[in-house]
Amino acid sequence: MAALLPGAQHLQNLHPLVVHFPLGLLPAAALLYGLHWLSGRKSLAWSGLWLLVLGTLGAALAASTGLYAAPGVMVDPSVRAALLEPHEKMMLSTLSLAVALALWALVARPIPDRGRWAFLLLLVVLLAGLCKGADYGGRMVYDYNAGGDACGQPIEFTR
Repeated sequence: MAALLPGAQHLQNLHPLVVHFPLGLLPAAALLYGLHWLSGRKSLAWSGLWLLVLGTLGAALAASTGLYAAPGVMVDPSVRAALLEPHEKMMLSTLSLAVALALWALVARPIPDRGRWAFLLLLVVLLAGLCKGADYGGRMVYDYNAGGDACGQPIEFTR
């Protein structure tokens, strides 16, 4: 592993290696579904479906690695309460919505005809949850050093 990904040897867990897949794939799926809605091109909806399914699988992997890593994240209890726990709840909610939307789209391939507005609106809700949850995670890493050992621990939560 050190020869293939030398930076990975410094990671506390695998979560940072997988979180970026759903962060890229799910917004791309929403974009393609939106472009389909504007243009009517069915190929865009099919591409959106593939990205939605792949993004949902990536989100499941990210959630799994995050839940596994959470007990070992070295942050002050105040940071855990203010950032880690809301991050976990937001991302699990986002994953649940992604699973529901992916299943709905798979059943109605490539996009639902009935309830299309609700489907597209829920994609926007999914993106909002994804952004808010990612913000919590980013703050833990960059504001409170949850991803490494660049400075001493514990750092207490501040607004």
